[in-house]
Amino acid sequence: MSDERREDASSGKSYADAYGIADTDVADLKTAGEDAVQLVLHGVDHTARPTWKLRETIEFYRDILGLPLVHTISARGWGPPGHHDFLHFFFDSGQGSTIAFFYYIGSDQPEKYQPEQHHFYAATHTAWSVETEEELEQWKQVLEGRGLVVSPYTRHEILESIYFLDPNGYPIEITRRLRDIDRLDADDAALTVEAALQVEDEAKAAGAKMDCIDDVWRRKAKLVSERIAGDVA
Repeated sequence: MSDERREDASSGKSYADAYGIADTDVADLKTAGEDAVQLVLHGVDHTARPTWKLRETIEFYRDILGLPLVHTISARGWGPPGHHDFLHFFFDSGQGSTIAFFYYIGSDQPEKYQPEQHHFYAATHTAWSVETEEELEQWKQVLEGRGLVVSPYTRHEILESIYFLDPNGYPIEITRRLRDIDRLDADDAALTVEAALQVEDEAKAAGAKMDCIDDVWRRKAKLVSERIAGDVA
């Protein structure tokens, strides 16, 4: 990328404000099928969250979890007027990825960032990968030996996971793949999503909300039946 196309982080823009992220209407966007360009990702570079517990966060990830502290950005004057000075620090999480935090100097923690005992809050998390059952067991046993409360082993289709919280109340998942994802998984995913979209569209048209997974399962069964009938014909 040429220098004139790059934008320095200290340019005074806040990406959340400058690029209209919250105002995006997906229906107005061009699809990948229309321009025939296939974009590709190559895994996770880093996750990032704010923290108001500098010492606790550093000591937890560096000293308790044992993840090396590999990079820190100390910034003044980045973003629009009123943007806090901050530290942005990164811990090695394997395969070139990092776990990162923003510590906004002098700021108070907003109420909406307080931890909640609710599945909506827990849904925002990252699952960090281990390769074997033995590694997953080691994580659970070692962390419990260091005093952490760790969940029981949880199997959910293609994954087996354990969960625990960091000092900020952020949920962390350590997971291993039970099998590879294959073409059948992709076909099943497409059918499930298509069924859900149809049910949601019909509910919206009626001024209601999708309120039961059974409706999705029934619609999916109908789509499967229609596909089989079409194949037979």
